[in-house]
Amino acid sequence: MSDEEKMQLRLEIAHVLFIDIVGYSKLLIDEQSEALQELNGIVRSTEAAREAEAAGELIILPTGDGMALVFTGSVEEPVECALQISQTLRAQPSLPVRMGIHSGPVHHVADVNQRENIAGAGINIAQRVMDCGDAGHILLSKRVADDLAQYRRWQPYLHDLGDFEVKHGVVVSVVNLYADDVGNPNSPERLKHGKQISPRSAADGRGKRRPILVTLIVGFMLFTLAVLAIIFAPAILKQTRTRATSAPLASASAAPSAPSIPQKSVAVLPFQNFSDNKENEFFADGVQDDILTALSKVADLKVISRTSVMTYAAGAQRNLKEIAQALGVSHILEGSVRRADGKVRVSAQLIDARNDAHVWADTYDRDLANVFAIQSEIAKAIAQQLQARLSPPEKAALEEQPTNDLEAHDLYMHAKLLNEASSYDARRREKLLQAVNLLNQAIARDPNFFLAYCLLENTQALLYFYGGEHMPERRALAEAAVNAVSRLRPDAGETHLARADYLYRCYLDYEGARAELAIAQRSLPNNAQVFALLGYIARRENKWDESTRHLEHALQLDPRNWFYLQQIALSYNFLRRYPQLATTLDRVLAIKPADVNTRVARAAVEMDASADTGPLRKTLDEITAQDPAAVGGSAQAYMVLAIYERDPEAIRRANAVTPQPGIEFESVVLPRPFWEGLIARIQGDTARAHQEFAAARLEVEQMLRDQPDFGSAFCSLAVIDAGLGDKENALTEIGRARELVPIEKEYINGSTIMWFSAVVYAWVGEKDRAIEELTRVVHMPSTVSYGSLRLNPLWDPLRDDPRFEQIVNSLAPK
Repeated sequence: MSDEEKMQLRLEIAHVLFIDIVGYSKLLIDEQSEALQELNGIVRSTEAAREAEAAGELIILPTGDGMALVFTGSVEEPVECALQISQTLRAQPSLPVRMGIHSGPVHHVADVNQRENIAGAGINIAQRVMDCGDAGHILLSKRVADDLAQYRRWQPYLHDLGDFEVKHGVVVSVVNLYADDVGNPNSPERLKHGKQISPRSAADGRGKRRPILVTLIVGFMLFTLAVLAIIFAPAILKQTRTRATSAPLASASAAPSAPSIPQKSVAVLPFQNFSDNKENEFFADGVQDDILTALSKVADLKVISRTSVMTYAAGAQRNLKEIAQALGVSHILEGSVRRADGKVRVSAQLIDARNDAHVWADTYDRDLANVFAIQSEIAKAIAQQLQARLSPPEKAALEEQPTNDLEAHDLYMHAKLLNEASSYDARRREKLLQAVNLLNQAIARDPNFFLAYCLLENTQALLYFYGGEHMPERRALAEAAVNAVSRLRPDAGETHLARADYLYRCYLDYEGARAELAIAQRSLPNNAQVFALLGYIARRENKWDESTRHLEHALQLDPRNWFYLQQIALSYNFLRRYPQLATTLDRVLAIKPADVNTRVARAAVEMDASADTGPLRKTLDEITAQDPAAVGGSAQAYMVLAIYERDPEAIRRANAVTPQPGIEFESVVLPRPFWEGLIARIQGDTARAHQEFAAARLEVEQMLRDQPDFGSAFCSLAVIDAGLGDKENALTEIGRARELVPIEKEYINGSTIMWFSAVVYAWVGEKDRAIEELTRVVHMPSTVSYGSLRLNPLWDPLRDDPRFEQIVNSLAPK
């Protein structure tokens, strides 16, 4: 054998993703070509394939009705690629695809044209695994699944199907990979009627040992067939592929098994407050929160984040086994707190929820001043009971005390609850300003209160980021909090997280924020905010698949975090994936069934998808009947419904109850007089419309004096000037808005300003520019929907243009 031949046959381990189109042979020739072209485009557009190819770690082999992707980097690469393909295909059900993944030996060969190709058992087994599946399935070999199971992120995706015999007596161990929005959760039809092999007989593939010579002969024959298949691919590979339907399979059903739960995992549930005084309202929450925070810094533990555990109210009847299963943990920590007369009693118990066994329990009776020492002792006891390995920094973290001032700590906990409650709330600015006031009081009592400064940075940055306080002074206050955090603990993980949050929200410095998050992750292994922030950054960069992966990772650490689910729903809204949007909002409602904002968002799905306002109207009527005060918190939804239904009185009612200076319409705040002007415009009252728009302009001018670089305010001003007939200023202002919020830098608000640009062009008579801009917007992720185009009076100037009708119909439900 020549040196060249030896080199070609040298084996290496590769990670193979095998893909084919189900029912390909039944398609017409031109349909086959179109399907392959579409699949090729989807595969090559995935971030995983692009990155691996750029790094020289990917070879793509055509196989007639699909392709094999050979990754030479991480075992996660083909899985990431498969997930990204599956997410894209969810929106294109007309292209039925199945996938199989295996890690195994491959080697380089030269095909008939002397071009480099790949052959080997790694490809063969990946194909055999894939052949077991139906459309939508992502099937893994057991080898790949075992590698992935070492990581928390992948455990919820893995569902064992069992060992099955396929052609030539080969046994494949198959694992189904799926989640709510990827893969196919159903057991493959081929395996329902397949010959399942017992664990004992799976060792030799047929229930008895083969003679070694026979094994070698069969192995050599398979090896030879694999080489020939690649040399004469794609035609011969297509003909020689083993189909699971042709294999002699007997009846057996393999039920999926639940993903494994780590032994060293715990959820710290809210502690029950046995104190009598109202002043102790936040005290029990603070004890539980500090214990949870300390444990979450231990890398050897899986610790569920705060938002998820807070959904299980203290004092309520709890089924610990069900809670543990829902959160993906083996252990639950419960407790109670009583504070009175300068004393404190803290009781805690650690329970193995798998068998309801009490692993550890203790009660601490101390002076009130020692409560923080109690928290440290409990955290250390739990780490010891779970046999967690502790590094010196982790040991120190368990002994850290947040503050010595109990009142400062209560103020901090109150501010934390306000900060958390500000999400998706029309009173966001009001709640965040209250939180700032409380945190400043806490810091005045304890100038070294590190966690209070961390929360203050986030609260100040949120005020700046969302536009209520988008001014240099607010940004400077966020910077001052970051500087205090850096001074107190320059190397702490929380410090790097605060810096990342500041760089992202105040400067859109994505690279700087990502660098800080990479450092933060080392000492905050269980902090879901790290991955959530990575998800927000990726979305602002128009990297939707990457964003979803990070947010799903955050959900693994915080499984009942309804805010993260709302953020995933927001992404689906931009992508116009309405079935997934509805499913995700249903997941939120399963956690918070009475949450008004989520109920409204769920009801609005039909309005966006099919221009049906009925479900939203019904839901808003129910909410108003149950709690009239809830109208203010949902003023935006009431306004959108009223506008779409062109109901002047409903528009006035929504305008009157909004707690803000105006309604935030797709992140652009339009003052109250604007909506009165819109009513007059709809009714044909030109004089009154001009009067109201002029009043709205004065309010936005004041906003811009306070926030001179606020792009959304310039967008609002442009729409108002368009309504006033001031074409020159309207075009200048919308141009300024696009300069301040370029879509290449900030995709979410940038895409909104793009479609507002189309509105401005339409209102000032530039119909061609409006149509051109709107055409761009509907071909990219954005909040422009079929319902909004069909119903929103902002688009009325274009309704007599057949090009506009064509655009509307392109988004119509299929």
